[in-house]
Amino acid sequence: MKRVGILLADLFDEREFLYPYYRVQEAGYTPVVIGPEAREYRAKSGFSWKAEVSAREAPELAGLLIPGGFAPDYLRRSPEVLALVRRVAEANRPLGAICHAGWVLISAGLVRGRRVTGFSSIRDDLENAGGLYQEAGVVVDGNLVTAQGPKDLPGFVLAFLELLAKG
Repeated sequence: MKRVGILLADLFDEREFLYPYYRVQEAGYTPVVIGPEAREYRAKSGFSWKAEVSAREAPELAGLLIPGGFAPDYLRRSPEVLALVRRVAEANRPLGAICHAGWVLISAGLVRGRRVTGFSSIRDDLENAGGLYQEAGVVVDGNLVTAQGPKDLPGFVLAFLELLAKG
């Protein structure tokens, strides 16, 4: 199983999507772009990308990445997206969330008791959901990798790929 899912919804941060998308490929995995629906989504900048499959139709994944931007606020409203995120977490597969993507983890019920980080404006949300917020660019807690923002992409993706390599 060499497929890595990347979630997408409108107003995603294109840096937090594109950088992992190509790094996953470089590492020998096939990125699978997944949205609440299989359709085109527009980034904050106007850039767009099409989700190949809906969360309901997502194949078996080796891991899952959640880019930030404002997209996580839309992603967390989808029961199918939350079910997919929980499935990956319950299978103990790598799960990565950057910037505002911690909102998806909160709505999926995956933050309580976990060491996490995220964009400064969602710190209260992460803590109120029971997360153990760390003031760090990248935090790894078991199968979960979280990061604060675009400046942390190299360390975030490297940590995620290291977890994938461990199987």
